[in-house]
Amino acid sequence: MEKSYDIVVIGAGAAGMMCAAVAGRRGRRVLLLDHADKPGKKILISGGGRCNFTNLHCAPENFLGGNPHFCKSALARYTQYDFIEMVDRHGIAWHEKTLGQLFCDGSAREIVAMLRAECEAGGVEMRLGCTVGEITRGERFRIGTDAGAVTADSLVLATGSLSIPKMGATGFAHRVARRFGLDLTEIRPALVPFTFDAEALAMMQPLSGVSLDCEARCNGASFREAMLLTHRGLSGPAILQASSYWREGDAITLDVAPGHDAAGALVAAKRARGRGEPKTALGDILPSRLAGAFAADLPGKRMADLPDRALRGLGEKLNGWVLHPSGTEGYAKAEVTLGGIDTDCLDARTMEARAVPGLYAIGEAVDVTGWLGGYNFQWAWSSGWVAGMNA
Repeated sequence: MEKSYDIVVIGAGAAGMMCAAVAGRRGRRVLLLDHADKPGKKILISGGGRCNFTNLHCAPENFLGGNPHFCKSALARYTQYDFIEMVDRHGIAWHEKTLGQLFCDGSAREIVAMLRAECEAGGVEMRLGCTVGEITRGERFRIGTDAGAVTADSLVLATGSLSIPKMGATGFAHRVARRFGLDLTEIRPALVPFTFDAEALAMMQPLSGVSLDCEARCNGASFREAMLLTHRGLSGPAILQASSYWREGDAITLDVAPGHDAAGALVAAKRARGRGEPKTALGDILPSRLAGAFAADLPGKRMADLPDRALRGLGEKLNGWVLHPSGTEGYAKAEVTLGGIDTDCLDARTMEARAVPGLYAIGEAVDVTGWLGGYNFQWAWSSGWVAGMNA
């Protein structure tokens, strides 16, 4: 005989465990399924193993999606401070890093253990290493698995999206959504490093490993954080942030001397150092290896030999270096996936599909994508809480 539940949640990641725990605490009989052998695999690798679990500045403006208003309800009803309260209640020590980012003092394993404990307190049954097969809906949902079929009044899709396939990411939630008539928006990698053509790489590859403060701008968005040159192109927080706003063929603009009038500084250095080397003057603004690369393009080896226009031109480039990425490193290196289940198909107050009563979608499976820095985890907690309160 098929086992019966009130709610089946597919996906034991951040959103799925939160949803299951909240629903279980409400007295619902919950089954949490995942094809992975351990829960919270993406949590475990996040933040260098310390899990950047939320951000103090989390607000709807930090999220992208076809409907920028959709995330407001969930974020307002379960805030970053609500999640911090849970973390504190479980005795997990944490600290704030730059830009409001919160990390565990110890290990991301503490966050997974906390969520497992919350699920256990709610009586949630968890089946790991379980492959889900056909899903149908009559009076109730019927979910086929390799451990036998189960039925439920409500089904929650919490399997994430395509980012980091080596961690088991698939398009499962999107396939199920289509099966039940839900629309998908355009899907593409986000928070991902840029790649470049051979000409640009000829400069970047010798500088692999150089990191610097940068302001990256793309399509009206601007982020000032670190940038990293790699043997494939550009990475680092500023670049990852800009990538979410980039489309094929677009340019990005980098200010690699933010806070400096680079043109004015170089002309002033010529007056002060006449016979000095351009690399030395550039070294006051840039890391030495990058300074050397830019100095190599100047038409002279001494500041005194350089016309002001050449120095001004270089300074303007430092404050507005325009580059055209050839692409990105794709889902393998993307922190998240942009796009997903169209939010027009969901009720923002409950995360339930408007046309399919009892079907819910949460977390990264939905067309809501946050900035880098704990925002996507907060969306997982908030959307999972909302679905858990309503399923």
